[in-house]
Amino acid sequence: MQDQKAKADAGKLRLSLVPTEIIRNIAVIREYGCKKYPEGGKDNWKSVEPERYRDAAYRHMLAYIDDPQSIDEESGYPHLWHLACNVAFLCELEERKK
Repeated sequence: MQDQKAKADAGKLRLSLVPTEIIRNIAVIREYGCKKYPEGGKDNWKSVEPERYRDAAYRHMLAYIDDPQSIDEESGYPHLWHLACNVAFLCELEERKK
C-alpha cells in the first residue's frame, strides 16, 4: 500500500476551494442561454466577440451595484448570476487566445 503522506498533490488545483454556488448560478444562466439562443448548440457562446460579453457584464454589474437584489427582467434571474456567466466566458476566451 502506498503511503498517503507521500501522495504527490503538489501543483494540483485545490478545486474544493472554489465556492460551489457560483458554478450552479452559471449553469442556470447557461441553460437559459441555450434555450434563448439554440442555434449553434451548447457551445454557441464561443462564436461571440468578447466585446459583447464585456458590455453585457458591465450592464449586469451596474444593475447589481444599483440594487444587489436586482433581477434581470428578461430572464427572471439575478443580474449577479448573469455577471458571473459573462465573466466566465471572458476568462475562457482570454485563455483560448494564449
